[in-house]
Amino acid sequence: MFKRPKAAESEKTMSIMDHIAELRKRFVKSFLIFVIAMIIANVFYNPILDFVRHPLCISQINHCKLLLLSPLDGLSVRLKITSYSAILLSFPFISYQILRFITPGLTKNEKRYLFPIYASVVIFFIMGAAVAYITYSHALTWLTDVAGNNLYANYTADKYISLLLALMLIFGATFEFPVVLVGLELLRVISYTQLRKFRKYAFVLIVIAGGVLTPSSDPFSMFAMVVPLYIFYELSILAGRVFVRPTKEGVSNIKSHKGQGMVNQSGNDDAESTDTNNKDSGISSAGTSINS
Repeated sequence: MFKRPKAAESEKTMSIMDHIAELRKRFVKSFLIFVIAMIIANVFYNPILDFVRHPLCISQINHCKLLLLSPLDGLSVRLKITSYSAILLSFPFISYQILRFITPGLTKNEKRYLFPIYASVVIFFIMGAAVAYITYSHALTWLTDVAGNNLYANYTADKYISLLLALMLIFGATFEFPVVLVGLELLRVISYTQLRKFRKYAFVLIVIAGGVLTPSSDPFSMFAMVVPLYIFYELSILAGRVFVRPTKEGVSNIKSHKGQGMVNQSGNDDAESTDTNNKDSGISSAGTSINS
């Protein structure tokens, strides 16, 4: 006589205390993951330091050496490298915990896109960090050359590492731009037609964002951010056109617009035929008057 509740319905009936408990659980797991990532980064500190110094060695500035200006700089540099490295290492796992927290509030249809979105978030973040790392040596060369010929570059370890790691995090975050757009298209907040109409304004905003978000303000970093972001924008339009199916309301609207267009066209054809008949009748009457 009594029907058993479905799993989806039981997930939606979570109380506020259940959500708070779930949030605390995910926060504790994310914190533990970050601590473990910091321990790993501290163990492999010297290889990570060589990895960080590599763009400076490629640019051939100051023979790949960095300065420490105070006795405390060494400790601050080590803490900075381990903390930033822990953020990069723990990002895929922390983003998974965030995804698990929002899963109960999603519908069955929305849950189908969870794994593709999660994989895209991780892949695009790594891509952005990699682009920032690759272009950093060119940015250093340009920033050194623009100062002039009679100046000697001697970078401190704190400023050099802060700039590189900040670029990697900013690029990784901004490369999530297409994931956000496609997610909004899947949720039907925006459509690919709206993105297509907004294309020229989007290009201007992307250029402005590239100039504001790059802390080095060099043309190489700006170019490396603006070009991929605009390509991602175009790919988001294509993805929305291919993967997002129009709703029944959208299809009915399209059909109604087409029907209205056909009615208008038929009305125009009738008007043109009426004008033609009037002209023919006028010509025939004129001929009859002439004959008479």
